[in-house]
Amino acid sequence: MYDKPCRVEDGIAERSKTNTFASNPPLSSTTPAKLTKSSSRSSSTQASSESSSDASDDDASSDSPLIAAKMSPLEEEEKKEDDAEEEGEEKRRRQRQHHPAVVAVPAPNLVHAVIDGPLVIIGLGSIGRGVLPLIERHIRLTDRESFVVIEPSDDFAHILKRHGVRHLRVALTPENYETTLRTLFPKNDGGRGGGGKGNGMIVNVSVDVESVAIMSLAQELGVLYVDTVIEAWPGLYFDSDLGNAERSNYALREKMREAGRKYRGGATAVSGCGANPGMVSWLMKEALLRLARDTGVIVDGSASSYPPPETREDWARLAMTLGVKGVHVAERDTQVSSRPKSPGVFVNTWSVDGFLSEGYQPAELGWGTHERRLPRKGYRHDHGPGHAIWIDRPGGDTRVRSWVPGVGPQLGLLVTHNESLSIAEYYTVREEEDGTSDGRVVYRPTCHYAYHPCNDAILSLYETNGSGVLPERKHILTAEEIISGNDDLGVLLYGHARGAMWYGSRLSIDEARRLAPYQNATGLQVTAAVLAAMVWAVENPNAGFVEADEMDHVRCMQIQRPYLGSVECHYTDWTPVRDRINNFEEEDRDDDDPWQFANFLAR
Repeated sequence: MYDKPCRVEDGIAERSKTNTFASNPPLSSTTPAKLTKSSSRSSSTQASSESSSDASDDDASSDSPLIAAKMSPLEEEEKKEDDAEEEGEEKRRRQRQHHPAVVAVPAPNLVHAVIDGPLVIIGLGSIGRGVLPLIERHIRLTDRESFVVIEPSDDFAHILKRHGVRHLRVALTPENYETTLRTLFPKNDGGRGGGGKGNGMIVNVSVDVESVAIMSLAQELGVLYVDTVIEAWPGLYFDSDLGNAERSNYALREKMREAGRKYRGGATAVSGCGANPGMVSWLMKEALLRLARDTGVIVDGSASSYPPPETREDWARLAMTLGVKGVHVAERDTQVSSRPKSPGVFVNTWSVDGFLSEGYQPAELGWGTHERRLPRKGYRHDHGPGHAIWIDRPGGDTRVRSWVPGVGPQLGLLVTHNESLSIAEYYTVREEEDGTSDGRVVYRPTCHYAYHPCNDAILSLYETNGSGVLPERKHILTAEEIISGNDDLGVLLYGHARGAMWYGSRLSIDEARRLAPYQNATGLQVTAAVLAAMVWAVENPNAGFVEADEMDHVRCMQIQRPYLGSVECHYTDWTPVRDRINNFEEEDRDDDDPWQFANFLAR
């Protein structure tokens, strides 16, 4: 079995030796850049560097006149000069030699967008805290007094106080959300004026605050909106009175899409745009272009056997032409804490509540046209586009065979995720009928999540499944607690002429600490995507309800790439029917086509 990194023609750019964010002034004094695509770095580059710093006011180096003269309060927290970095950088350099990738150096003080109205962030969990420094670096607020974070807990209120952000201590509920949010946008007349200049933005990074309710209110206010998941009000995920299909992400997504049809052309509302769903949809397009080049189906505007894709239909037909049978959102989190996990405490590198919610929804996946039969206890939906199926068992207890670089073959959890549904639908090809593409489905890839969380989370989930009781004690590992590890997150395209190809972000905890405070490697992949979604919404203010697949992946990756560590491409000859320890008769195996879902499902 081989792991062959994809070739990079342009070689590897050398990382800057300076602290690239040291000269970033406070947000209030930042000079805005023009909101054009040329104001960002080329999408052909990305960050790949490693150092370590802690977010502490006392740790800022006094030896650097640049830092002493220009560092903002936020930067004073995040930077810590450490002589031991030389060894870490040399190790990363050797890794890049074996796994070549195009490297970018983050531009200091690069303002991507200007928000003229209020900015309201709902939630101050790991993602809410992590997105704050990125907003301060890359988004200018002309009305900073209207920058508000809604968070019922005061656990991290000191962070908001330190950076001069107003803290509204309230839990949003079905009864109070409308009054609360309208109060924060007093200049909005309540009409559907689109998301024009001066209307502001809502960023929802909470749990148990229904996305569709907030999105619909944002439309009435003419306010831009971004979230990372289609969230529900409390109770839905664990409501035993509901059928499992009613608790699915398919049902939640159809509710969002129905609301979107009502507000066509309204203020831009970006649904589900974190690392995944979100970033992986942009990686998917980059991966298809790389695969097209490497297999001779050159996508080149000047001389090509295949025209460059522009529309959804173009991208879908490219995937079909390349023979992509399916896509795993394949992730491996190897981050390790300095302290062993205590029994009875659910430990994770991101929201424990979020992980439990999706882990106890039914397993879901987009269902490809090459699949021959449904899995045991697999069901189709009786409404909507019908491009996905659900399995009558929790995703957090459903395992699939997958592959990631560094580790190789692994078992991942088939946890339901919105990108499994949106990617499968986006890349659907239909026969043309009466001049339209509304006929019979002729191509669709299978798509699902294959998630191996950190080892502490695996053990925590095992304990929870054994006890049959949701945990009361929960803990999210901070950047300071984690001593080593990566979050490798990408798309595994399989079934094509090259077998399988993984394309994605490999971000270490050391790099995450260097790049931004308040977050580990898992969090930074999410918060950088939130930043990209915010900028895209400002630049495209009247797009209505959109998902990451529909956004300009080039522009979004220009913004996010400097925070992704190394974006790499790896080919492998692995298949899910290889390298099994013994074979048993009850295995549902199809040797005629290794890429059947039956071969991936490990039960």
